[in-house]
Amino acid sequence: MRNLLLTVFGCFTLGGQLMAQPTTDKWNLQRCVEYAAKNNISVKQADVQARLAALEVERTKLAQYPSASANTNVGTQFGRSIDPTTNLFTTTQLLFQQLNLNVNATVFNWGALKADRQIAGFNAQAALTDIERITNDVSLSIATFYLQVVAAKQQIAIAEVQVGQTASQLGFTRKRVAAGTLPELSSAEIEAQLARDSSTMVSAKATYQQAVIQLKAAINLDMSVPFEVEIPAVNAIPLQPLGELDPAMLYQLALNNQPAQKVSDFRIKSAEASIKRAKSAFYPTISAFGGMGSNFANAATTVTGANVIGVRPTTNFVTVNSQNYQVFQPDIQLTSSKRNFFQMWNGWGGQIEQNFRQNFGFNIQIPIFNAGSARLGYERSKLNLRTAQINRQQADLTLQQNIYQAHTNATAAMQRFLASEKSVEASQKAYDYASKRFEEGLSTTLDLITSQNNLLRAKLDRLNNQFDYIFRIKLLEFYKGQGIKL
Repeated sequence: MRNLLLTVFGCFTLGGQLMAQPTTDKWNLQRCVEYAAKNNISVKQADVQARLAALEVERTKLAQYPSASANTNVGTQFGRSIDPTTNLFTTTQLLFQQLNLNVNATVFNWGALKADRQIAGFNAQAALTDIERITNDVSLSIATFYLQVVAAKQQIAIAEVQVGQTASQLGFTRKRVAAGTLPELSSAEIEAQLARDSSTMVSAKATYQQAVIQLKAAINLDMSVPFEVEIPAVNAIPLQPLGELDPAMLYQLALNNQPAQKVSDFRIKSAEASIKRAKSAFYPTISAFGGMGSNFANAATTVTGANVIGVRPTTNFVTVNSQNYQVFQPDIQLTSSKRNFFQMWNGWGGQIEQNFRQNFGFNIQIPIFNAGSARLGYERSKLNLRTAQINRQQADLTLQQNIYQAHTNATAAMQRFLASEKSVEASQKAYDYASKRFEEGLSTTLDLITSQNNLLRAKLDRLNNQFDYIFRIKLLEFYKGQGIKL
C-alpha cells in the first residue's frame, strides 16, 4: 500500500510539473504567411493606401449630388456705414445679422464627374490588388527564411550525429590506446576532431538562431515571443515534377494570375479614364444655383421723448389772399437713451420676415483661354496612358525573365541535388571502409578523420542543394498560381 501511494503521489507530482512547463506553439509556413499578411509593415502600408483609395471613391460618388451651405454673421458697426436693411448711409451705431442659405448643383459637365468616379474606382481596385502583390512578395520572402530555418535545423541534426560518431570513435580509440595497440597520438587527433565537430555544431545552432530572428522580423513578430518552427518531413514535401513546369506555359498562366499584371491593367484603365476627364475641360460646364437670405439691423439708441423749444423759419412760403406768408417749423429736441444688448434685438422676427429674399438661376462657364492648361492637361493624360502601357510591358518582360530564370535555376538545383546524393553515397561507403580499416588497425587516424570530414561536407552540400531545389520548385508552383505552401 505504501508503494502504491508513493507511486500515485509521484504521478501527480510529475503531471503537475509537466503542466507547469510553458509550451510553445509550433509555427508552420501557412501560419507564418497568415500572420505576416496581418502584421507585416509593408502590407499595413498597402492597406492604408487601399483605404485612402476607397475614400476617394466615396468622395467622387458624393460629388454628383448638390451641395448646400448655410452661414450667418452677427456684429456691430460704427461711423459712416451702410445700413444692411435699407442700403442707406448712416452714422448710427448698429447691431446687425445676416442669414444665408445657398445650394449649388452641377447640371452637365461633359462626363467629368463620371470620369472621376471611374478613375477613383480603378485606382481603388489597383490598391486592393497591390496588397495581394505585396503579400505575395512577403510570402516568398517568408518561404525563403522558413526554409533557411528548416535547413539550419537539419544541419544541427547532422552535426549532432557527427559529434556522436566522433565521440564513439574516441571511446574506442582510448580503449585501444590503453591496450597499447595504438599510440596516444591517435587519441589526441580524434579529440581534436571532436572539438572541431563540437564547434561545427555550435555554429549550426547559432545559424539556426539567426535564421529564426530573420523569420520573426519578416513576419513582424516580437523577438521576445516564444517561437518554434514546425519542421516538416523534408522528403514528404510534395513537389511537382519539373517536366510539368514548362516556362512558356507558366508565363501564360502567370499573365492572368499574378497581381502585378492585374495592378498594371487597372492603372491602364485609370489612365484611359483620365483622358476622358481631361477632354471635359474643353467644353462648357452648366450648373444651377439657388439661395435664401435675410438681414436684421437695429440702432444702439432709441428715442424716448421730444420737447418743443421754439420755432424757426423755413424757405417755404404760403400765399393767402395774395399775401405771402413765411412758413415756420417747430424746433424739436429729441431725447434718447442707450439700449442694452437684449433690447437691441427688438423687432428681430419682423425684420427677418420683411427682408426675406430668394434667388435661383443657372451658371454657364465657358472656357475661352486658360493659358493652355486644358490642352496641356489632355496631352499629359495621353502620356500618362502611354507610361502605364509601357510599365505593363516592362512588368510582363520582368515576369517572363523571372520565370525562365527560375526554371533554369530549378534545373541546375535538381542536377546539383542528384550529384550531391551520389556524393553522399560514395562518401558514406568510403567512411564505412575507413572505419572498418581503422578498427582493424589497417589505416591511420588521419585517414579516418579525412573520410569523416568528407562525409560531413557531402551531407551538408546535399542538404543545401535539396532545400535550394525545393525552393526553386515551389517558386515555379507559385507562378503557376498554386501559392506558397509546403
